[in-house]
Amino acid sequence: YRRSMYTFWKRSSPPAALATFDAPNREICTVRRARTNTPLQALVLMNDPTYVEAARALAERMMSESGPGPRERIAFAFRLATGRRPNDAEHIALRELFEAQKDEYQSDEEQALALLGVGESKRDESLDAVELAAWTTVASIILNLDETITKN
Repeated sequence: YRRSMYTFWKRSSPPAALATFDAPNREICTVRRARTNTPLQALVLMNDPTYVEAARALAERMMSESGPGPRERIAFAFRLATGRRPNDAEHIALRELFEAQKDEYQSDEEQALALLGVGESKRDESLDAVELAAWTTVASIILNLDETITKN
């Protein structure tokens, strides 16, 4: 449903998301893609509806498939995305981000609902909207780590 391999590709106008990530132009066979990192790529990964929706889906899994505490949820998502557990500094940073986002969304629940409304799929209504929005922000950060994107 979100695979870019099924994207319709015009020679004169390649898909914008693929162009942002330096997709080859398909005129010649490319064995190895160049590794690049630009601010535009980060903006797409943090704001494009596809990626916001993916972060929300990961957050829903964090809340429903992992343990009840922040430590378990962060470790679960981090391991799914990177294949390893977060170190102490990473865990502390992500937990502090969660707490800050939760406080922000508690003071403005409309903002939380706006974030959760991004994308085509519906959110899990059984989960608390404020907490889900905060975890969505944490999941977005995890999905935007360099090691998640490039899988070195």
